[in-house]
Amino acid sequence: MLNFKNEIGTVLGPLVEMSAGEVESYLEIPPDPEMGEYAFPCFVLSRRMKKAPQEIASSLALQIEPGLLLEKTINSGPYLNFYVRRPALAAGIFSQVLEKEQNYGFLSDGEGQTVLIDYSAPNIAKPFGVGHLRSTVIGNSLSRIYRALGYRVVGINHLGDWGTQFGKLIVAFQRWGEQSLLERDPVHYLFQLYVRFHKEADDNPELDDEARQKFRELEKGNKDALALWERFRTLSLDEFQRIYNFMGISFDSYLGESYYNDMLEKTIKLAQEKGLAKESEGALVADLEPYGLPSCLLQKKDGAALYITRDLTAAIYRYETYRFSKLFYVVGSEQTLHFKQLFKILELLGFPWAKDCVHVPFGLIRFKEGRMSTREGNVIFLEDVLDRSIKLARSIIQEKNPDLENKENASQAVGLGAVIFGDLVNDRIKDVEFDWDSVLDFSGETAPYIQYAHARICSILRRAGANFSGDLKTDLHFFNSSSADESAELRKIGEAFNAPEEEQLIITMSRFSEQIRRAGEELKPSILAHYLVNLARDFNKFYHTCPVLTADEKSKTARLLLIQGVRTVLCNGLKLLGIAAPREM
Repeated sequence: MLNFKNEIGTVLGPLVEMSAGEVESYLEIPPDPEMGEYAFPCFVLSRRMKKAPQEIASSLALQIEPGLLLEKTINSGPYLNFYVRRPALAAGIFSQVLEKEQNYGFLSDGEGQTVLIDYSAPNIAKPFGVGHLRSTVIGNSLSRIYRALGYRVVGINHLGDWGTQFGKLIVAFQRWGEQSLLERDPVHYLFQLYVRFHKEADDNPELDDEARQKFRELEKGNKDALALWERFRTLSLDEFQRIYNFMGISFDSYLGESYYNDMLEKTIKLAQEKGLAKESEGALVADLEPYGLPSCLLQKKDGAALYITRDLTAAIYRYETYRFSKLFYVVGSEQTLHFKQLFKILELLGFPWAKDCVHVPFGLIRFKEGRMSTREGNVIFLEDVLDRSIKLARSIIQEKNPDLENKENASQAVGLGAVIFGDLVNDRIKDVEFDWDSVLDFSGETAPYIQYAHARICSILRRAGANFSGDLKTDLHFFNSSSADESAELRKIGEAFNAPEEEQLIITMSRFSEQIRRAGEELKPSILAHYLVNLARDFNKFYHTCPVLTADEKSKTARLLLIQGVRTVLCNGLKLLGIAAPREM
């Protein structure tokens, strides 16, 4: 309904000495549909106009004339309530749906700008646990949302492929490793060796010293250490790629921590030149206490770099390579301090783009059994979760629709969708308690609920058959108009809607673009997830109240066009969440 908001801003702006954009920023959606589509709170004008908000609203309501989309304006206490012309709104929606189809609702806000999104970032030689789910699906959805907003998006998988843990793995493999087991199931086998190393190190602390020595050899380019590390990395990345492909997730860059190893010296030198890196007991420290942050190590006394040094180097490389407008780090909230330090150091190094680096934090996935620990081997594997969800989906589909031809495809779409949506529907800031019952609940605010609405619409459109082509020029003959003006034809369709359920469905559909924009601005896919639940709910109310295929020809054609628009929005919205929209299930 962005055009309607624009019209309100244009009409109201000059009357209250605001820009159209400023007016739009204050518009609210009333709690009751009877109160109009948008409301403007006149409290914000009270001090400047030196009048009571109610008095301001009453006066402004008399000054505002109806427009192309604006049907009327009334005051409701201290609010100005705006009502849209439903036929004109419906005509505009149908026109855009028919024109844009799979791009309906998408915007061009970010045209000419580049956004980098750093997400997923699993550690090499460790299997995908459920703990990787949040960064992966939130980052994937934000990437899709920002593309829908017109930005050039670069998805970055900053692999955890460097650090002391690889010294531990090399020691473990050289002591206990077996080539045949590594070939059979590389990532899980390396994970088992990693867990064994920590158990053995509890009784033999010298193992930790040996691991640190092996990592120093790796940093210095020891051929044997590098060969093992490269093998671990390749085998792990192949396994990760298999899971990403299964989930429909892709990246534009897989540059991990190791890529920046040869650039670290330049970063350290810059920090020294700026007077930021100061020596302390042989190590280099960035003093951040004057800025209300703890100081942090940039380089150990043995010359080894730290995680934050690699992140600094990566950020500089990314700006030099992409000239980004924004760089988003989709990383858990437990790393909040790390990113505050990172961004402050970038600022102190003199990079003006430091202000465009944004941490997108999210809560933990918590387990009833306790917190997950890769060292102890207490991990629920993501692939096990997905497999179990798909099996449950298959059993439900078999029960409800035993004659469905493509049960496997539908089961995968529904099972994957249930897990992904089960994460994204939550406000990312909040912790999510993981348990099988909540993840695999197929009722209520879930992906299967939305997917089923989409499949039901597809079924209706199939049954309409030759009587409905979905092509505007072909289907408008039911309205017996001789006008060649397509917009006039569309307005006549809009006038055919008079049931409250039809009108509410049109209103909800019209909010798609602004929900995409809001999800992008607030960096919360949950906004879009809840919107799609509401749209599916409004469709189901319409479906149970307004017959489609048995209605008279004009109503039937209008309603078919309406639900085709709903289908398009559901499909496009699910796609932005990284979820498939099956046509049958």
